[in-house]
Amino acid sequence: MKSKAVVFTAPEHLELRDVNLRDLEPSDVLVETFWTSISAGTEKMLFMGRLPKMQMTEYPVIPGYETVGKVIKIGSNVPEEYLGKFVYVSGSFGYTDVNAAFGGASQYVVSPYHKTTRLDMLEDVSLGLALPLAATALHIVDLAAVTDKRILVLGEGAVGLLVCDFAKLFNADLVAATDLSDFRLSKSSAHLRINVAHTSLEDALGSMLFDVVIDCTGSMKAIEDSLRFLKMNGTLVLGGYYERIDLAYHFAFMKEIKILAAKQWALGDLDRTLAIMANKVIDFKRIFTHYSSAWNGLAKAYETAFYDSNCLKLALSWKPE
Repeated sequence: MKSKAVVFTAPEHLELRDVNLRDLEPSDVLVETFWTSISAGTEKMLFMGRLPKMQMTEYPVIPGYETVGKVIKIGSNVPEEYLGKFVYVSGSFGYTDVNAAFGGASQYVVSPYHKTTRLDMLEDVSLGLALPLAATALHIVDLAAVTDKRILVLGEGAVGLLVCDFAKLFNADLVAATDLSDFRLSKSSAHLRINVAHTSLEDALGSMLFDVVIDCTGSMKAIEDSLRFLKMNGTLVLGGYYERIDLAYHFAFMKEIKILAAKQWALGDLDRTLAIMANKVIDFKRIFTHYSSAWNGLAKAYETAFYDSNCLKLALSWKPE
């Protein structure tokens, strides 16, 4: 079976083209994609050719791990109740002629059914697009053990915004957030919001100290500038993806800080996040600031998602025009 898919053909080159899907196995489902969204972190690094070299990242490659669609066909071992259900899919390796990292940006997706997340409990199933980032933010906050602590969050992109939301939900004592953009800070739920393009951390925070710094910028300079505001034996949680870690050691040494790296969500985090979404205690919809069609203007959509500082998340519609 053929499917239209976004394919990165070389660094900074993409196209929408036909790809071949593998046949369904007994435990697979075939999903018709309704929406995908674009990652301005991992996916941008793949687009630029900056991810570690391995088979799955070699061009041509289908990106994407944020896919919501409807199950239109099931394998013989899949429960009948899956047919017609909306699901979140974290990608697919179900292609015969291209690589996948992680293969979600396709009109049709083949996936083992146990690797999909049903969205039955959501009134608006398109919110399922926020599941991977939200579950990642939840995992970061779990690692930070935020309850009754003072938290400094660096960066109010989509993940940073959700980290602040979860930190408040889990009863952090104080949540402060930094960013270079007034627009992004305007969407933040942090108690204290600091535009570090105009105000230094020293001027904004004075002698204030924090139990935890959570980085969602990917910037070594931002991290380094924040370490002086950690308490003795404080914790730094690295919530981004970093090509290299390069920090002056002085503050880490003097304060004996603990450094934790957050990979992505842990087992059970998608289901926990889904339950929080269903309870409507956090506005997940606000991270989607831009929308486009997968069928027209694809290059412009990816340019906006990757390089427009006012674009938190861009959602692509795969519905026929």
